[in-house]
Amino acid sequence: MDKKLALLFIFSAVFVSIIGAEPVEDKQALLDFLHNMDHSPHFNWDENSSVCKSWRGVTCNTEQSRVIALRLPGTRLRGPIPHNTLSRLSALQIVSLRSNGITGPFPSGFSELKNLTGLYLQFNKFSGPLPLDFSVWNNLTVVNLSNNSFNGSIPFSISNLTHLTSLVLANNSLSGEIPDLNIYSLQELNLANNNLSGVVPKSLLRFPSSVFAGNNLTSANALPPAFPVQPPSAPPSKKTKGISEIALLGVVIGVCALGFALVALFMIVCCYINEDVDEQPVKSQKKEVPLKEESSEKGDKNKVVFFEDCNLAFDMEDLLRASAEILGKGTFGATYKAALEDATTVVVKRLKDVTVGKRDFEQQMEVVGKIKHDNVTALRAYYYSKEEKLIVYDYYQQGSVSAMLHGKGVEGRKRSLDWDSRLRIAIGAARGITHIHSQQGGKLVHGNIKASNIFLNSEGYGCMSDMGLATLMSPIPPPAMRAAGYRAPEVTDTRKATQASDVYSFGVLLLELLTGKSPINATESEQVFHLVRWVNSVVREEWTAEVFDVELLRYPNIEEAMVEMLQIGMACAAEVPDQRPKMQDVVRMTEDIRRVNSGNRPSSGSRSEVSTPTPLAIDIPSTSVPQ
Repeated sequence: MDKKLALLFIFSAVFVSIIGAEPVEDKQALLDFLHNMDHSPHFNWDENSSVCKSWRGVTCNTEQSRVIALRLPGTRLRGPIPHNTLSRLSALQIVSLRSNGITGPFPSGFSELKNLTGLYLQFNKFSGPLPLDFSVWNNLTVVNLSNNSFNGSIPFSISNLTHLTSLVLANNSLSGEIPDLNIYSLQELNLANNNLSGVVPKSLLRFPSSVFAGNNLTSANALPPAFPVQPPSAPPSKKTKGISEIALLGVVIGVCALGFALVALFMIVCCYINEDVDEQPVKSQKKEVPLKEESSEKGDKNKVVFFEDCNLAFDMEDLLRASAEILGKGTFGATYKAALEDATTVVVKRLKDVTVGKRDFEQQMEVVGKIKHDNVTALRAYYYSKEEKLIVYDYYQQGSVSAMLHGKGVEGRKRSLDWDSRLRIAIGAARGITHIHSQQGGKLVHGNIKASNIFLNSEGYGCMSDMGLATLMSPIPPPAMRAAGYRAPEVTDTRKATQASDVYSFGVLLLELLTGKSPINATESEQVFHLVRWVNSVVREEWTAEVFDVELLRYPNIEEAMVEMLQIGMACAAEVPDQRPKMQDVVRMTEDIRRVNSGNRPSSGSRSEVSTPTPLAIDIPSTSVPQ
């Protein structure tokens, strides 16, 4: 019996070690690759960290036993790919090394990567001929080798890739004739700007002429030669001359019209050509992110900047092609949910009216990017150009607190938030704001606290987003600023928000959680409803219970807790900044409420079984909202 137990223990230990093991050999191959190339200093590849869970640009299979994708676009890789490094990653399905400075011939070791489905080497400095035998990659669906210096002919073996959907070889030095690529699955082709000659195969005539532009090619369906012009030595009759002038005018008009049409078609196709991705494009009914990329800014000047602990890997090219849907338009710009082609989903905020220069913008991003806290949404990356200023956050599936309370999310419906959930939101948000206020020697300000900027972390506590942006923007006019309902009365310039004004905004949030009402709204009689003003008026009449959300009346024995929270909210929303509590005190008070009142559950009775609200008297601090 003891032997059986011992064997069972050993087997269990071995099984656990196998299940929890990382792809050690693949990890070492990647380290060998990186250590033998010049690269960006922001790589987070550390031999002591998990290659599958934390390494930027690396994707493993579900068992975490092999590396199956490597995406390192725009990571400043320089020099030739080291021999016997990436070729050891035999399970690789996707390789994206685009937008770097990689030199040398096509990596011969890639012939060992039999499982490749996507190969993206565009915008590098590769040279020499293409591999003769593409048949070794019989699962390839996308090949993009454009914008390099490849020469020689296009291998006929490409026609054996029966699953190929996209072939982009534009802007190289390829010569010779185009092979008959009679591939039924091929949907995208671009061979423009090479040295190709001969006739375009009939199997490729279904593609627009612009994909063959910049070569010395003719079509198998070319038109017959034009009618010869009459020699000038035989002067035509008046009738003949008149016909010639009309014909000449028609030819000129026709050529001009055709020229305009070709230019327009070429521009449209070029837009699509430049929007390459790391996987086959996914069909989507959602609109693409309407971003602009400045063609004058190339190389390192036009890259998405990631923070050190971020394992995301994408660039502007990915964002331009991301399937996206707008989540909302706020004070500082529009926010999009961007679904990248590698199945990563992020939130991209497109900032508007940024008034500071690049250096000040980057310095503020570095300050915000260093904030790490369970109740503060981490800034993952940012992008700065003359036309676009973007910041990237994680995507929260449940949506914002505003969407939960008021049904303003993508699905347009409210989510019932119980009392404990609202307490967690308040406590988490308070903790996050307190941590923000402790940064930069206790001088950092959030500046834009509202329910739409608060999300739920994995434990259901509030998590603050969009901090530190107010100082970057143009000042918002006071009427529009106050219309949001969260602004403290003393704030007349959003760039000069203070920690005390953050406290006021948090107080409005607490009242919003308690009442279920938006901070400001228009009634049916077109009167403007100010939440703070309304709560004050109801409390002054000692009918405090009427302010609470009817959803909360389903929960027994929480009246005292709600009143305590109401007192905190009204104290935070005091008119005089000096009368407002500090956020560390707010954290303590809200946590005390949860400790005392935890464990409440909704009543089994219906709304009609709840007794009529009774007057509850509480102390009223000095509160106000702009008139």
